[in-house]
Amino acid sequence: MKSIAELVSIALLSGLLASCASEQRTTVNSDRIVTNPIDLNYRFQPNEESRREAADPVLEYFKGYYYMFASKSGGYWRSEDLAKWEYIPCTTIPTMEDYAPTILVYGDTLYFTASSGNTRIYKNAHPEKDTWEEVDTKFEYPQHDPAFFKDDDGRVYLYWGCSDVDPIMGVEVDPKDGFRAIGEPKALIHHSCDKYGWEVPGKNNEESRQGWNEGPCVLKHNGRYYLQYAAPGTQYRIYGDGNYVGDNPLGPFEYVEDNPFSFKPSGFIGGAGHGHTFKDKYGNYWHVASMTISVRHWFERRLGLFPVVVSDKYGMYALTTFADYPFCIPDRKVDFEKGDINMGWNLLSYKKKVAASSSLEGYGPELANDEQVETWWAAQTGNKGEWLQIDLGEPMDVKAIQVNFADHNFNIHAPHGPVVYQYYIEGSVDGNKWTRLVDEEKNQQDAPHKLHTLATPAKMQYLKICNSKDMEGSFSLFDLRIFGQGDGKVPVAVTGFQATRDENDKRIYRFVWDSQEDVTGYILRWGTQKEKLTHSMVVYDNQYEARYFNRDSEYYFSIIAFNENGVGAGDF
Repeated sequence: MKSIAELVSIALLSGLLASCASEQRTTVNSDRIVTNPIDLNYRFQPNEESRREAADPVLEYFKGYYYMFASKSGGYWRSEDLAKWEYIPCTTIPTMEDYAPTILVYGDTLYFTASSGNTRIYKNAHPEKDTWEEVDTKFEYPQHDPAFFKDDDGRVYLYWGCSDVDPIMGVEVDPKDGFRAIGEPKALIHHSCDKYGWEVPGKNNEESRQGWNEGPCVLKHNGRYYLQYAAPGTQYRIYGDGNYVGDNPLGPFEYVEDNPFSFKPSGFIGGAGHGHTFKDKYGNYWHVASMTISVRHWFERRLGLFPVVVSDKYGMYALTTFADYPFCIPDRKVDFEKGDINMGWNLLSYKKKVAASSSLEGYGPELANDEQVETWWAAQTGNKGEWLQIDLGEPMDVKAIQVNFADHNFNIHAPHGPVVYQYYIEGSVDGNKWTRLVDEEKNQQDAPHKLHTLATPAKMQYLKICNSKDMEGSFSLFDLRIFGQGDGKVPVAVTGFQATRDENDKRIYRFVWDSQEDVTGYILRWGTQKEKLTHSMVVYDNQYEARYFNRDSEYYFSIIAFNENGVGAGDF
C-alpha cells in the first residue's frame, strides 16, 4: 500500500521532479507550488448579480513571457513561470469584452481576436503594454469561439464554432493580407450526441437534446493535427475537451475513441472544457481550461491548468486526478507520462468538525469543507473578527492551506479596483494556545483562491481563519482546504467492485463497491486501453452512475480508496 507521498517519492527518484525534490527535503519553494483554480484577480462582471468570471482561456509563450487571455476579464495576464501572474488592464481593444478570445504569435507580433459577428483583429508587438492597434481585416465570415493555429510551414488557419446545431469550421487565412480567407471554410466536426455520451447536456449528461460543440483549438504533434472541441455546456462539471485527429490542418479528421482528453467532473471544483493546449518554454505540454461554479450565474467560472501527456501510443490526455491539490510547476523538461507533479500532500480538512463566529441561514460552517465549490459558508457580517475553525480530529502535519473566498452578498461590478481580503490563519494543538501560520493582515493583492504553503510543516489539530478588515457583504469561504499528512493507515484494497452497462443505452455505466471506513473517497479510473486508464473521477459514496461514455467503445476500469494518510492498495 502506497501513500500519495510515497508514490511521488518514487517519481522523484526517477528524476521526474528533481527540481521540486530537493526543496521538499529542506524547505518548500512556494513560488512554484500552485493548485486549481488558478489564483487570479478574477474580475466582477459589469452587470447582473455580483459575481467573478473568467473562462474560455488561450495561452501562448511570447518574448519570454506566457500571455493568457480569458473571456470577460477586462484585460489579460502574463507570467514568466506559469505560477505567478501579472494582470494587464486593456482599454485599446474595443472587443475585449467579447467572449472566447484567441491569440496568434506571428513574427514579432501578437494578434488578438474574439467572438463577434464581424471579425476584428488587433496586434501588438509589445503586449506588456496596452498599446494594441487594429488590423485592416479582410476576413469576411461571421464566427464565434475563434481559434488561430500557425503550422510549422508558417501557414495560418482560423477555426470557429459555438452551437448546438452548427459544426466546428475551419479555413486557411493570410495574415499578410488582412487575414483574408484562402478558399472556402470547411465543416470539420459535427454533433454526435447519440454516439458520444459526453456531448449530451445536463449535470449528469441526462437531457434529451443536443449539447453545444464549441471552443476549438489545434495542436500539432509528430506530424498529426489534434483538433480539439468542447462539449456539452460551460455550466456543467462534465464540461470537457475532446479531440479529432488528422494528417492535414483542415482534415479529414477522425474521432479519438478515448475522448474527452480533458475531463474533471469531480473534486472541489469541476470542469475542464473550452481550453487551449500549449507548450511551455521547456517543451512540456499543458492545457488551460474553464472550470465551473455556475451558482450565481451560468457563467460564474474560473480557470484551471493541467499537465498533458501527448503519446504516440496512448494519445493525448490531461492529468486531472489531483489537479485541485497542490502541485509543482517544473523548471525543466519532464515526462508527465511516467508520473505526475502532485506534491504528495493529502487533504486533511474534508468534512471535519467546524465552528464559526456566526453563519447566515443556508450557509452554515459545514459547507466550508465539503469539497464543493457550489456551496459556501457565510458569516452574518463582513466585520473584522468573523472567523471559521476546523478541528482535524488529532494533530497532523499541515503543509499548505488553500483559502477560497466566496464574496457573499457583495455588490461589486466592473470597473473596480482590487478586491482585497485581509486575514490571518492560526493553528493550535489543543485549541487553547495558538500559533500564527499565515499573516495577510496587510495584504493588498486581489487573491480569491490563494494557496499558502508553509516553509516548515506545522503539527496542528485546529486551524482558524480570522477576518481582520471590515468589509461589505459577508466574510465567506467556498472552502478552507488544508493539506498535509495524517499519521494513520492508508485504506485497504477496494472489494466488491462491479461495473454494469445499461442494456438500453450503452453510454451509461453504473458502479457499486463495498464501502470502507476511514476513507475520504474513492478514485474511479477508466479508459479504452487496458494498460493506460486515462480518466478519473473522485467519488465520496460507494456507488456512482455516469452517462458520458461512447456508445460503441469498450472500457476498462479500476478503483482505489484514499484518505488523509494516502492512497490505498490497488492499481493507481
